[in-house]
Amino acid sequence: MSATEATAEIFVRAFKALKPRERDAVLEKIVADRGLAEDLADALLLEKRRRQPRQRFRDVLKELKISV
Repeated sequence: MSATEATAEIFVRAFKALKPRERDAVLEKIVADRGLAEDLADALLLEKRRRQPRQRFRDVLKELKISV
């Protein structure tokens, strides 16, 4: 396990050990911080799309109606 993974594991375990009100307070702080909220939204979107089939870049541009 890398140092980064170990740090993440410690944070997750600590979060899970919190009482429900304390968890809510932590999540409220994350959502109130625009940068952290955007990072969380990006991570959730990436996880959601992880299982989607890959598309060719040109097909995505065409779908978005972007001409190159």
